[in-house]
Amino acid sequence: MDKLVIQGGGALQGTLHVGGSKNTALPLMAAAVLADGVTTIHNIPVLKDVATFSNVIRVTGCTVDWAPDDDPDTPETITIDASNIHHFEAPYDLVKQMRASFYMLGALLGRGGKARVSLPGGCAWGPRPVDLHIKGMEALGARVREEGGYVIAEAPGGRLDGGRMRFEPVSVGATINVLLAAVTARGESVLENCAAEPDVVVFGEMLQAMGAQIDGLGTDTITVQGVEKMSPVTFTNCPDRIELGTYMIAAALATPPGETFRITGAQPEHLGPDFTERFRETGVPVRFDGDVVEVEGVESIRPVSIETAPFPGFATDLQAQWTVLMTQADGPSTVRDTVYTDRFKHVPELRRLGADLRVEGDTVHVGGKGERPMSGATVMSTDLRASVSLVLAGMVAQGETDVLRVYHLDRGYERLEGKLQRAGIDVVRETYDEAHAEGVAA
Repeated sequence: MDKLVIQGGGALQGTLHVGGSKNTALPLMAAAVLADGVTTIHNIPVLKDVATFSNVIRVTGCTVDWAPDDDPDTPETITIDASNIHHFEAPYDLVKQMRASFYMLGALLGRGGKARVSLPGGCAWGPRPVDLHIKGMEALGARVREEGGYVIAEAPGGRLDGGRMRFEPVSVGATINVLLAAVTARGESVLENCAAEPDVVVFGEMLQAMGAQIDGLGTDTITVQGVEKMSPVTFTNCPDRIELGTYMIAAALATPPGETFRITGAQPEHLGPDFTERFRETGVPVRFDGDVVEVEGVESIRPVSIETAPFPGFATDLQAQWTVLMTQADGPSTVRDTVYTDRFKHVPELRRLGADLRVEGDTVHVGGKGERPMSGATVMSTDLRASVSLVLAGMVAQGETDVLRVYHLDRGYERLEGKLQRAGIDVVRETYDEAHAEGVAA
């Protein structure tokens, strides 16, 4: 198994480049299944999740061509030929590796009026049921049953009717999945309390380019007039907003005072106003110029409490990283997650490094920098965003930090150690024996 070994105290220098959005790339790949022909998607990140989802799509009979090179700053392209789709199934052995594989339910229903998709696995924290996805398909006219760990859905007559669905609570995944099914329904579909995240909007824009009739993207109500078929397209994925936010936090933590660190390939408006405003309140200067973000290092970071919320609120996918930033602030703060209220498995690991943290319900109380700096230790990743928070902490801790189980990290951060190495951080990837590793429970 792989780990990252980080020597703390290094300074970020030069630039970091933001890759394509993971949370958008996977829905775009699912959308390609809807079209009889070859769809080309540019700016695809080199991630384990993309490889996994490519295999999920191949099971259906589609051809997926994706061969990334070794240059971490070269945008990658994927082509998906869905001309010969014939097997309307997403099997357990692949779906269990990644929850986003469940998008095949909407994609297969939208393409062929039938689907057999395994119930998903996913990250180690919290329940994220697929009830809304299933209710959405039923609202559009699908007959759905669960059998042997699979969701089996059929559209009477081979095509959904359309209908009305309200998402309670708001859900990015369910909004995307139901849109995949609705675009080829016979009639109108009205989706209420929809997610407004940029991931959903950019995905919807690709559906529109394929011929879908969609109104209301970016609002809480989306109306879809079903079309008979979708057409293949060439489309460019957007930059990853969570990667951008992570790099901004890294720059605030590790840029020497008075020096400026640059992040390129960004789309800052996708961060949402809440994150940007809270970041400025820390006293860390940040400037936006097109697709370039500049962060200036400071002597001290002001404590700023945050509360996560659906877009345009503070993204839950940035709360673990923000917690690390607040461990270096000059005073106490709180980090409250109202989206996933138990997403705090990084906290015990950060405590191993010496962070002053305490969890109460859906809130982490952060003591701030205090008198004793964090020091290196062996810590263990438990999910994607937790893993990158441990890398950030290792960058500022004194001494050496070993971050175990970085396969979580590889799901969502493109070639991270290579990018950090080029930006001045002493970090290497090594293999280790899981059975004898310090910090791993027997």
